[in-house]
Amino acid sequence: MFNLGNFLTLSTFGESHGEAYGGILNNFPAGLEINFDEIQKQLDRRKPGQSSIVTQRKESDTVKFLSGIFEGKSTGTPIGFLVPNENQKSKDYDHISQYYRPSHADFTYDKKFGIRDFRGGGKSSARETLNWVIAGSLAKQLLPKEIKINAYVSSVGDIFCEKSYQELDFSKIDSNDVRCPDAETAEKMISKIKEIKKEGNTIGGTITCVLQNVPVGIGEPVFGKLQAELAKGMMNINAAKGFEYGSGFCGARMTGAEHNDQFSEDGTTKTNLSGGIQGGISNGMDIYFRVAFKPVATILRPQESIDKEGNKVTVEGKGRHDPCVLPRAVPIVENLAAFIIADLYLINKIRKF
Repeated sequence: MFNLGNFLTLSTFGESHGEAYGGILNNFPAGLEINFDEIQKQLDRRKPGQSSIVTQRKESDTVKFLSGIFEGKSTGTPIGFLVPNENQKSKDYDHISQYYRPSHADFTYDKKFGIRDFRGGGKSSARETLNWVIAGSLAKQLLPKEIKINAYVSSVGDIFCEKSYQELDFSKIDSNDVRCPDAETAEKMISKIKEIKKEGNTIGGTITCVLQNVPVGIGEPVFGKLQAELAKGMMNINAAKGFEYGSGFCGARMTGAEHNDQFSEDGTTKTNLSGGIQGGISNGMDIYFRVAFKPVATILRPQESIDKEGNKVTVEGKGRHDPCVLPRAVPIVENLAAFIIADLYLINKIRKF
């Protein structure tokens, strides 16, 4: 499947060191006034070169809309967009044209297609996610204003933000380079990433996302469950290794009496171990989930590997790479969640008169 979404759909094109990235967004409702500044703001949160703890590739990531918007409003026809690549350094990858880098998509892409674009990973590059941020930022604008979506870095390596999301001030997420709203924890995370970077190594962690004021009824029975759609979207993000919502894996250690969310008279629940979703459908409580990200596979130190012929070789990363994907993944998680909710929100509009 080459599209994101069920009714509201996105198809994309482009490679990391090609001419440009872009996409086509279908079934976006007509008549919506588009906030272009907000779209660019989200791209700026994702773009490389924004701090000392991310890749230093310099890209403006300026989006140009080609269709589907007229006089600042959506027309109901497909929205086409383009983002030029401005700072390619393809020569940084010449040394791995015949080699397979450990834990990259080099081997699988080559075996699947019989050819691969080795420049920055080609289509398998995380630069693809800028398309998702654009689509998600557009989708967020069609949702009711009261729906709030916030993601933040909740762990780096073995450094965890111990506070629950209810204790955090989401307005402080962008107040530091790592995008953790707890200042004390953020300082420790940044120091850890800088330490790992000096070693030519990388590190992983987790991102927590909270969706508030989502109306009851979002999500489809059986194969279109809300948590399943969120999990599918998040697990398509490069380096994502795990997804849990609500009580997650901790719930597996509990009894039913401990885990059941008891109702209040107004239909809310006294606890929210369900994570705002029951039967695959939103119940009006906060939806919260966590995504685990592995360490970036490119490390700036020698590693044993093989070439196309199966011969043993030594490979070493060169050029500009993220020592930790988490800070730039925060807007990806937020906007991808917005896209998924918007898709199911539109579908839900036809479920009853």
